[in-house]
Order: sequence, then structure tokens, then C-alpha cells
Amino acid sequence: MERGAIDVGDLAGPFDLQATLESGQSYLWNRADGETYAELHAHGGDAWYETVVDPILGVTDERVAVRVRQQGGVHDGTLRWEASTDAEPLLTHLLRLDDDLDAILDATPDLPLLERAYDAYEGMRLTRDPVFPCLISFICSAQMRVARIHGMQRRLRETYGDAVALGDETYRSFPTSEQLAARTEDELRDLSLGYRAPYVQRTAEMVASGEADPLEAADLPYEEARESLTRFVGVGDKVADCVLLFSLGFLEAVPLDTWIRTTIEKYYPDCDRGSYAATSEAIRERFGGEFAGYAQTYVFYYLRAGGE
Repeated sequence: MERGAIDVGDLAGPFDLQATLESGQSYLWNRADGETYAELHAHGGDAWYETVVDPILGVTDERVAVRVRQQGGVHDGTLRWEASTDAEPLLTHLLRLDDDLDAILDATPDLPLLERAYDAYEGMRLTRDPVFPCLISFICSAQMRVARIHGMQRRLRETYGDAVALGDETYRSFPTSEQLAARTEDELRDLSLGYRAPYVQRTAEMVASGEADPLEAADLPYEEARESLTRFVGVGDKVADCVLLFSLGFLEAVPLDTWIRTTIEKYYPDCDRGSYAATSEAIRERFGGEFAGYAQTYVFYYLRAGGE
């Protein structure tokens, strides 16, 4: 097992590990104390977070078990990690530590709602999750609270994922597309996936068989990328936007979930253009275009936790 540390002060902008991992972007990390998503207003904590990541092209050639915690502040703290290999490149990728957060937020409009959200969750970054687990997570997200979505993904890992050792601990990887495709609808329903079970099974089958690859979207223009992802069963425009934003690096994507639709109704009613595509385009423009997804994620977390 290897250990290391990343100086938050060396990053371009602040960083808050808890806000990043418990803001509804990622469901692939477990908090070691079992309290993932236990709080609505989660930031500034120093708990350990753990995950297993399969190979990512250009980042790691091997499956990596990693755990990380933040000690100190969002400007001068330290990210301490333990992993089966050097985890700094992997954490940089997954947690977008290479983003210039100050420059990104400065590039979004001076809107009072955004300023309040930025102040409340200083240092929250977007995630860059592996695409297949991200796709499955958000297929499971329909009409679900974040804690329940996380619970579904945890049960999938614990039931069908491979055991991976790190020191004296054993973690579970997220099931591969082949592992999930081999499951029956009833087996997945037994894990409380409900009506999402056939969507998960069929989407996994599409990926495992080579019928469709979600990574293909990464090389397409934004609108085409969103359309490409809707080929998968259980994936509409909102889920596609979530995958584009939280996995494939389309930082302009603004998923129109309940919270963002409420935001539009209350703060920016002129952005409601009827259809998903037109409304999404309008709120993207209001949030500054290129980094609108960053603005959206702060607003989503801020309002969900009771901000106004």
C-alpha cells in the first residue's frame, strides 16, 4: 500500500472534499464512518472516503482501491491518501484538482443566487466519475433522494462487485457491464432498484455486448453527445446531461432536475421555454455558457440544503 499527500494550497483555487463528494454528483464513494449523504449541508469535514476505480485510459492502467481524507481548510489543508498505487494522478482526475476553480467561477455571471451558493460551499468542485458507473447511478436517480441513490449503488457493489484489498481492508468495485448484464430483473429488484431494474440490466447488456458505448459521447459536440446517451434504456435528456457533466467533462451541461426547474420558476422565469432543449439552452446562457454546469451544481446543492 502506498501513502501520500496533496497540498491544497498548491491547487488553483480552494478545495472541499466533503462538499465535492456529498453534493449529489457522485454515488461511488463511501464514507468510512457510514454517514455518506447523512447530512443535507455537508462540507468541511475530515472523514475518510473510499472507492475502487477500474482502469481509466490515460490515467491508470490498473484497478485501484483508494481512500482519501482532507485535513485543514479549503485553502491550506492537506489531502491524505492511501491506495494500491500512486493515487495522485487518479485523484487529480476524479476530483478535478486540475481545474482553476477561481477562474471558472469568475467566468460565470455576477448573479446574487450564484454568489450565495459559491460562498456557502467554497471549494466544491465537479467530479469526473468513470462513465459506466456514472451512467448506472443516474439511471437509478429518477424520483429518488440522494441517500437512496447512494444506497442502491452501494448494494450493487456489495452484491456483484469484485473484492479488492487495501491493507487490512477489503472494498468492492462497481460491477462491470458484463457482471450487471448477467443479472436478472428480479435480482436487481431485490436490491430495491424497483422499476429501474430492467433499465439497468438492458443498459449494461448494451455496453457489454458492444451495441453502444457511452464513451463515444465524449468526442461529440454537446447537443449530439446528449442525444447519443439517450440511446441507453432509462436515459432521457436529464440523465444524459448528468453523465455529460459529472463524467465526460461537458462543463456547460445543466441537468434540468426538480431543483433547477424550481430555480428557473423562482429566479429566472424567462428561461422557461417549454421544451427541455430550449429551456436547457436558456439557463445555460444565463449561467454563463462554458461553465454553466459548475454554476448549476452549486445552485442545486445550495437550494437542496435549504438555501434561498
